[in-house]
Amino acid sequence: MFKNNVGTIDRVLRIVVGLALIAGFFLDTGASLRWLYLVGIIPLVTGLFATCPLYSIFGLSTCPMKKS
Repeated sequence: MFKNNVGTIDRVLRIVVGLALIAGFFLDTGASLRWLYLVGIIPLVTGLFATCPLYSIFGLSTCPMKKS
């Protein structure tokens, strides 16, 4: 459906950051702006699906080039 444009290292970093932010949502119960931790859903989803809409818009890719 979508073209993969997120490389392996980029994927791992996105997943780790996304999980850390979501964990912060559950662990930091006293924060007044606690809902901002839910922004972690975005890097988590883009990391899991290996596609980033912003990369597509700007024509970027961190995937290695295929050898022909």
